[in-house]
Amino acid sequence: MLKNLINRLSGAVPEGIALLFTRIALAGIFWRSARTKVEEGSFLTIKDTTFFQFSDAPFNQVPVLNGELGAYVTTYMEHFLPILLVFGLATRFGALGILGMTMVIQIFVFPEMAVWWQTHMIWTAMALILITRGGGIFSLDRLIGHKLG
Repeated sequence: MLKNLINRLSGAVPEGIALLFTRIALAGIFWRSARTKVEEGSFLTIKDTTFFQFSDAPFNQVPVLNGELGAYVTTYMEHFLPILLVFGLATRFGALGILGMTMVIQIFVFPEMAVWWQTHMIWTAMALILITRGGGIFSLDRLIGHKLG
């Protein structure tokens, strides 16, 4: 009886639900951050304060992606990658991108260990789950893969 319960709880549907929630949770974090970087009422018009933020410490410590380029790349990726995750389209790619952003934030922007333990470790765990498991059965990845055989 216990083995039957364990088999049901570890099946494709419960895993798919868990992966769906993980995708939405991780996407939501980065989507909300992205929306703080653009003008109110616009989709991708970047605020002047965002450009200033990326040219000022600690963001100017990020190699290559500081200043104007950093503002554009970060804002666009924080919009694009969460969309991929929510739909479960190229889930592993989206999660890898978010993992990369998390590592850049941890290493160059907020290198304090307290930030790692309180926030970035959770983001990293969610991204790694999606990288290793994929989007699950409730994803476009699964639908496309199923159609293509």
